[in-house]
Amino acid sequence: MIRITLPDSSVKEFNAASVDGDAIAASIGEGLRKAAIAMTVDGKLVDLKTPITKDAAVSLITARSDDGVEIIRHSTAHILAQAVKELYPDAQITIGPVIDDGFYYDVSFKKAISDTDLAAIEKRMEEVVSRDLPITREVWNRDDAVKFFKAQGEAYKAEIIGDLPATEVISVYRQGDFVDLCRGPHLPSTGKAGVFKLLKIAGAYWRGNSDNEMLTRIYGTAWADKKDLKAYLTRLEEAEKRDHRKLGRELDLFHLQEEAPGQVFWHHKGWTLFLGLQEYIRSKLAKHDYQEVNTPQLIDSVLYKKSGHWEKFGTENMFIVKDEEKERTYAMKPMNCPCHIQIFNQATKSYRELPLRMSEFGTCMRNEATGARHGIMRVTSMTQDDAHIFCTQEQIEGEVVKLCNLIKEIYNEFGFTDMFVKFSDRPEMRVGSDTVWDHAEAALRNACEAAKLPWKLNPGEGAFYGPKLEFVLRDAIGRDWQCGTVQLDFNLPVRLEAFYVDEHGEKKNPVMIHRALLGSLERFTGILIENFAGNFPLWLAPTQLVFSGITDKQNDHVKELVAQFKAAGIRVQGDFRNEKINYKIREHSHQKVPYIGVIGDKEIADGTVTVRRFGSNNQTTMTVTAFLAQLQDEIRTRALPQPVTGAENAA
Repeated sequence: MIRITLPDSSVKEFNAASVDGDAIAASIGEGLRKAAIAMTVDGKLVDLKTPITKDAAVSLITARSDDGVEIIRHSTAHILAQAVKELYPDAQITIGPVIDDGFYYDVSFKKAISDTDLAAIEKRMEEVVSRDLPITREVWNRDDAVKFFKAQGEAYKAEIIGDLPATEVISVYRQGDFVDLCRGPHLPSTGKAGVFKLLKIAGAYWRGNSDNEMLTRIYGTAWADKKDLKAYLTRLEEAEKRDHRKLGRELDLFHLQEEAPGQVFWHHKGWTLFLGLQEYIRSKLAKHDYQEVNTPQLIDSVLYKKSGHWEKFGTENMFIVKDEEKERTYAMKPMNCPCHIQIFNQATKSYRELPLRMSEFGTCMRNEATGARHGIMRVTSMTQDDAHIFCTQEQIEGEVVKLCNLIKEIYNEFGFTDMFVKFSDRPEMRVGSDTVWDHAEAALRNACEAAKLPWKLNPGEGAFYGPKLEFVLRDAIGRDWQCGTVQLDFNLPVRLEAFYVDEHGEKKNPVMIHRALLGSLERFTGILIENFAGNFPLWLAPTQLVFSGITDKQNDHVKELVAQFKAAGIRVQGDFRNEKINYKIREHSHQKVPYIGVIGDKEIADGTVTVRRFGSNNQTTMTVTAFLAQLQDEIRTRALPQPVTGAENAA
């Protein structure tokens, strides 16, 4: 007799030597039997047909759950690989993981394919689904698996397996004549696949090494039903319209070019936006007693070897400079933290001086691979709104609570009210003892509880020196962005010999809290461009107001208004071009200037201005004094922009 406990605590008894998920679902109802695609057994996600031979807690997984959608995507990647092998028998398949909102598969083709070939591959995938092939798991000996894949001409698969220990259990999945290496779990059959679409192809080096072959990466997405797929494709279309690289060009904010890979050429308007973010953060930090510092760019490798960054980032991910004459090796700093400890160490600190909060808008250099770089979202030269808090163990909870509240406050002011937190614990590659990590993780969890901050575990993704909180915000079209971080560090102060004198006159290592509110300012700027689609809040907009006369007759008055509003702190321009007013309005609307002030003879006589607000089809005439007060109030309150109604195309 096998007793199966279901999520509602009810128990099903089966008088058999083993039972699988299909039988459990059938005992509940035919509808669930048709819907079930996998199950968890005592918390472990497994195939629906996995035999259960003893009492267990079981939860059945359907396509509507998060786990179910991930399994659909995982299996669809294998369906893609099977379709590719049927259409291109001499192609070699490598790896095909699930990613956010979809999957990809890296393939080595004898002859290059292009996006135009995706339709044929997609059609063959649909044929594989229509065959409703059973998907079954098999366990093989490692050496037998290597021989099999070599015989199939799959050298990459054989290499992956050959790198595993000889004792490793190798699981493969079979669907028809197609066999693929995989841990699973998978759908019961190809016919259970949801709806899918292939999106694009890109290049990717085998195992991420530029010395290896460039493979073809085929991206796709898969969902439980057509409605979800349609919604996702609509989001993709909207994301394309909002692409920060496209808007960066159109709004004259920045550009990128090959001569400076992964570095940004900020134009005046973009730099104004960037500096606005810096000043905003400075205004917040001024209320929390931060000391702003600035540290060198080029640092001797000795410091990074002591801190552990040399081992973590290695010469591949750092920009290295060698002084052959002095036989010294330097690196452009990838992080600010070792430098901040150097400032802390310049004078003996008392416990009375803690917490000491040190901030820097530090430029860090990381040698990101070409394929990893993306506009200004991921660059080789980035400016972090970085800070480190040196404190006692007793001060950890209070400091983390303050940071969490500050981060939430900042995101709310940008309109990001939908957010969550990931708790990232110890990674495989780390410094410090397990005892130190136990203490650090417990301290951070306690701080989360005190801040009433719900979190999701993100296992193994902590920094190499300590656990961290990652703040993830959701933008206007439903995409998630990881931005702010709070990291607890008991290790670097020890490695770099930072200490303070406690109340008993004894030396103690401080705890170091690493934190970034926005993260990389370049990346956050890109997120803002896409979130607001270039329609920035007035306080942040590079150009807040443009004045123009209806004809040249009003130009002298327009110049007076420009001077008046500029003196009041408004970022204002006058448009004195010999163009029709409707043309000017249309052009400035395309540039998403928040306000356009139009001046005619009547406005001059009445001391008024006719105002058009971007995003509205209406225009309002008000006194100049009232208009200035309105702008100042909107800037002071950091009001968010109103939804666009199509007025940007209005004549």
